Amino acid sequence: MSTDSITFIGGGNMARSLIAGLVRQGTAPGNIHVAEPVAELRSQLTTDFGVKTYASATEAAAQGAVWVLAVKPQVLRDVCASLADIAQAKAPLVVSIAAGITSAQLLRWLGGAGAVVRAMPNTPALLGAGVTGLFATSGVSAEQRGQADTVLASAGRTVWIEDEARMDAVTAVSGSGPAYVFLLAEAMEAAGIAQGLPADAARTLVVQTLLGASRMLDESGEAPTELRRRVTSPNGTTQAAIESFQGDDFEAIVARAIDAATRRGQALSAAND
Repeated sequence: MSTDSITFIGGGNMARSLIAGLVRQGTAPGNIHVAEPVAELRSQLTTDFGVKTYASATEAAAQGAVWVLAVKPQVLRDVCASLADIAQAKAPLVVSIAAGITSAQLLRWLGGAGAVVRAMPNTPALLGAGVTGLFATSGVSAEQRGQADTVLASAGRTVWIEDEARMDAVTAVSGSGPAYVFLLAEAMEAAGIAQGLPADAARTLVVQTLLGASRMLDESGEAPTELRRRVTSPNGTTQAAIESFQGDDFEAIVARAIDAATRRGQALSAAND
């Protein structure tokens, strides 16, 4: 699927990860345009990837048929307002990776009807190992849907969500999800050290355990429940640990955390209206 003439509005870390993936997959650097107000970042983008950079969002937007809005949510309304006239004239595909900003808000800020895809990538995208939830408005064609998928798949896997109301759950599960894993890693490391393990050994054991378990989940094709069952011997050490987790209502703790993150996302969307 062609993704010629892509404009990134914002040249921060997530934009860099997508640009790197696109170039790696064969998109010509000369077809990638980046608006970034910080001169040092513009210079780095040109040096690292050979892309075209601009200090002005309007100048960059005039170049691209696909716009990737990669600025902070709190400034997105003003950025969209500055691009509204160009959006009406060019009718680009607009892909937003700003958390908590709905497609209706984007369309309104850009001046009316258009093709908008809302995307929620997560931080492992910086390593090309991310996952992105995507929602397309009714104005997005099949070709444009493919273009959006190509852009976000450059940094990992993609999952299309047909009900935008579920995008806050995507944010809660995968957008915020890496932090949950990091919290678990912190707790496991600390517990290992408390049991007498050297700090470097505890870290290696935890990191490789999480990495290996994730690969098993990805590559085995088995459900988490089945994988857990296979490593939980009756009356063994794993069973003792699992029973301790469940005695503290582990599943309910996770469910409440996901619900809290989802509700916060809904509140942030409402606040941006």
